Amino acid sequence: MCIPSIRNYCFPLLFIFLAVMSCQTAKKVDEQAVRERMLARAHSLELPTEYIAPPGDALSHHAAGFAKIMCSAVFITGLDPDFAAENVGYFTAPYEERAKLGKPVIDHTKKTVSVTVPNGPTRTAVYTVGQGCVTLPLESNTLHFTPKRIEPSHPELADAPWPMGDKVPDSEFPEGVDELKVMEAVNTAFDPAEGMTAAFVVTWKGKFLAERHGTDILEDTPLESWSMGKSLTATLMGILIQRGVYTLHQPAPIPEWQGQGDPRQKITIANILNMSSGIRIRAPQDPDYNPDLGYPDHLYLYTGGVNSFQYAATRPQQWPPNTVGRYRNTDPVLINYLVRLGVEKLGEDYHAFPQRALFDKIGVRTMVMETDPYGNFLTQGYEFASARDWARLGNLYLQDGVWNGERILPEGYVKFVSTLAHAWKEDGRPIYGGFFWINGNETFPIPKDAYYMAGAGGQYTFIIPSYDLVVVRLGHFKGMGPGTESLKQALALLLEAVPHH
Repeated sequence: MCIPSIRNYCFPLLFIFLAVMSCQTAKKVDEQAVRERMLARAHSLELPTEYIAPPGDALSHHAAGFAKIMCSAVFITGLDPDFAAENVGYFTAPYEERAKLGKPVIDHTKKTVSVTVPNGPTRTAVYTVGQGCVTLPLESNTLHFTPKRIEPSHPELADAPWPMGDKVPDSEFPEGVDELKVMEAVNTAFDPAEGMTAAFVVTWKGKFLAERHGTDILEDTPLESWSMGKSLTATLMGILIQRGVYTLHQPAPIPEWQGQGDPRQKITIANILNMSSGIRIRAPQDPDYNPDLGYPDHLYLYTGGVNSFQYAATRPQQWPPNTVGRYRNTDPVLINYLVRLGVEKLGEDYHAFPQRALFDKIGVRTMVMETDPYGNFLTQGYEFASARDWARLGNLYLQDGVWNGERILPEGYVKFVSTLAHAWKEDGRPIYGGFFWINGNETFPIPKDAYYMAGAGGQYTFIIPSYDLVVVRLGHFKGMGPGTESLKQALALLLEAVPHH
């Protein structure tokens, strides 16, 4: 009850409180209405095809995910095993599932990690010389390809100035940039410690401004990056389009779709890049996802130990292409399939192609792209790189696909990937382009012209054209919640620190 002498203050406060609660309730009702309309629309467009769940036991798949996560954390990033088991890689090895499994057994001689299901199978991942850690098939425990180490063509460039090399300026900041505000932003990204930020890099107009790393993380430490790899996948496709192997809007020449009358022949490469192929699987990001229906294909494409390209290519259509937007791993896996077919059509080495066609050209030296046991890249999320190397890739996009005067990506490609996809617009979700996220619902305190790579656990590379900024944040998975909130505050500070146009 209000004391009479201060009631003039209480009533306005009560009014504000009720108004805020009313707005929050209205927002929830509106979001629910949008979701219901989206699902009703998807249902009206659905095709009469059958869903076939992934084979195998869910806990066995979790064990495979845990083994691979631990293998990569120990042998690629160099983390302490106990730290890794507690803090990284929850996406394909959920934290709550780890307690149901045996403790990871690490063999430093064979470079393997094995995880056993109680009264069940043992799943193993092996570190390879060039393709990172690979989940072995359940039945055979053997690889169906020969791994190879791919070295940078010009390792001496590591000592060159940024961006081709790692010598960063220690002189004064560029004119017009508030150095104190930039440093405040960098430090904010690491506060609180529970956010577990591992690396933070800021560039402006391609110039290196600032960076900071977490405990035991160096400037060249490859870190878990997850679905930022989808944007890397888009980049490799862009290179093949620039070389004339494919065109953006041609029907996707997936071999499994070429049978007479196959409706999937209408799916274009652009449809797949826009996450609107309409291929039928189940993914945790589906707005109507029900975890009680079994292990999702979205994760099976990481943990199954199968030929991921063949699995994705043999899924049926759920919707006509370019009608419904859904974030599903079949689409980046299919683009990776096309990348392999395109590279082999050129007569080039598939596993060397990313280094020779992209990384050598922009100074990337830490990227590890992992594969399935058939040697197919799983860069829908299984890749590791330093924050500096993600900043290089971000700057390729900030520069419209041109690097050192060479056009690496075709004209108009950057605009394509950074433009809201038609199907997602029709769904009422202004958040996705071409394997890049769009800031259309202002999830982050940056302009709507910004677009970004995003990965589970709080991994981000932002391209902010109107501020000439590229910002990279990588972190350990457990700190995702507080780490993302700190990131938002850091981004707001960076916008105050540099000029905009």
